[in-house]
Amino acid sequence: MGKNLTSRQEDYSKWYNELVVKADLAENSAVRGCMVIKPYGFAIWEKMQAQLDKMFKETGHQNAYFPLFVPKSLFEAEEKNAEGFAKECAVVTHYRLKNDPDNEGKLIVDPEAKLEEELVVRPTSEAIIWNTYKGWIQSYRDLPILVNQWANVVRWEMRTRLFLRTAEFLWQEGHTAHATKEEALAETEQMNNIYAEFAETFMAMPVIKGSKTENERFAGALETYCIEALMQDGKALQAGTSHFLGQNFAKAFDVKFATKEGGLEYVWATSWGVSTRLMGALIMTHSDDKGLVLPPKLAPTQVVIVPIYKGEEQLAEISKTANKLVEELRAQGISVKYDDRDTQKPGWKFAQYEMQGVPVRLAIGPKDLEKGTVELARRDTLTKEFVKQEEVIEKVKGLMEEIQETLFNKARDYRKEHTTKVDNFDEFKKVLKEKGGFISAHWDGTSETENKIKELTKATIRCIPFDAKKEQGACVLTGKPSAQRVLFAKAY
Repeated sequence: MGKNLTSRQEDYSKWYNELVVKADLAENSAVRGCMVIKPYGFAIWEKMQAQLDKMFKETGHQNAYFPLFVPKSLFEAEEKNAEGFAKECAVVTHYRLKNDPDNEGKLIVDPEAKLEEELVVRPTSEAIIWNTYKGWIQSYRDLPILVNQWANVVRWEMRTRLFLRTAEFLWQEGHTAHATKEEALAETEQMNNIYAEFAETFMAMPVIKGSKTENERFAGALETYCIEALMQDGKALQAGTSHFLGQNFAKAFDVKFATKEGGLEYVWATSWGVSTRLMGALIMTHSDDKGLVLPPKLAPTQVVIVPIYKGEEQLAEISKTANKLVEELRAQGISVKYDDRDTQKPGWKFAQYEMQGVPVRLAIGPKDLEKGTVELARRDTLTKEFVKQEEVIEKVKGLMEEIQETLFNKARDYRKEHTTKVDNFDEFKKVLKEKGGFISAHWDGTSETENKIKELTKATIRCIPFDAKKEQGACVLTGKPSAQRVLFAKAY
C-alpha cells in the first residue's frame, strides 16, 4: 500500500486527494477534469443509488431517461436557467470528422458537417424535460408527473477535485409537474426531507435543512431548499438541493393544463438532485489519517476475514472456521469477504482494508483455533478484542448498528463544537480564521451585504435554517435589523 497518508492536520486537501486514490475510489483520467470511478468507489455509489432509488419509488416516483443533448434554442427558453449555466456549457457544433488531406493519419472536423442547430451537452435537464412534458400534459388528469432520472451531466469546470468538482459527474435529477403551487411546494419539501433522512440514516452524516438565499439559489428557481453538512476541516458542503420552480418552466415551454373547472393554467414545477459529490461528503465526514472510514450501511464489504497461517495445512484448518463464519454472517444479511489470497501477507491486507474503511476485520490464526476465538478489529475506533467463535455473529450484528451510530454522533458532536454564534464582524472574522465551521449570525437580508461578506471573508450564507428561532437582532456587517440568524461558512 506504499507510504501512509499525509495527515489531515498537515494538509487536508492533500490528505483527501491521496485517500481517494489510495483507497481505490477514483482517479484522474486522460480527459482533463473528468474522473474514472474505480470499482470500489463505484460499489459505494451503487449502494447510495440503490437506497435513494428505493426512497424515491416509495414516494411515488418513476425513473425515465432523457437525451444527453439539448438543442440550444430549448436551452435558451428559460432565460435565468440558461444564463446561470451558460459559462459551464460544452457545445456540439459538428457531427463528423474526416481525414486531413495535409497530414496523413490525422483527422479534422469536417466543415461540411456543421449542425444546423448547436447542441448543449446537458448541464441539467429542465429544458429538454419541460419541452417533453408539453406533449404529456393536457389536463389535470395527467398530473402530477413524478419522474426521476439517473444520468451524467457536464459542467465545464476549470479547477477540479475528484468527486467534489469534476467536468462530468453522475447524479439523479427529479423533475415533477403539479396542478397547484401547494402541491409543488410540498414535493420540494418532501424531497429535501428524503435527502436529509438518507444523509443521516445511511451516510451517518448530520445535516442542516434550510433554504438558500437569492444569491445561492438554483438558476430559474423561486425557492431552493438544501441540506448542508460540515466537513472535518470546518468547511461546509452542500449535500443536496430541492427546487421549487414555480411556473417559470411551464411558461417558457408553454405547458398548460385544463383544470377541473374547465380553465387553462400553467403547470407548477420542481426539480431536485444529489450527485457523486456525496462520495466526497462521505469521505470527509468520517475518515481519518489511516484512510477511509465507512458507515456499515454503505460499506460494500462490511466484514473482512483474514487468515494468519504458515503452510497449506494451517490454512485449510482456518478456512473451515472462516467459511462457516462467512455463511452465518451472510445469512444475517451482512456482506463479508474471506481474503485467503496467498499473494499478499496478512499485514498488507490489514493495511489495505484499513485504508478502504471496511467496518469490521476478523483475523484467525492457529492460536485462535486452539482457543476457539477470533480477533475482532473495529475500523471506527481502531480497537481490537478477542471474541469467542460462537459469539462472533451476535457481536458483529450489534456492531453494525453501533458503528453506524458512533459515526453519526461523532460527526454531530464535531458540528456542535464548530457552530458559533457571533454578534459583530470582528468576532466573525476571528472565528472564521481560527476555528472555521458554521457561524450563526444576523444578516440584513440584502444581496449587497451577502456579497460584501463573501468578498471580505470568502464565507457565504450556507442556508437559512428551517428550525432557526425568530429573534430580533442587528446584521453582523451593517447593523441593520434582522429577524433571525443564518448560517455562514466557507464551503466546497
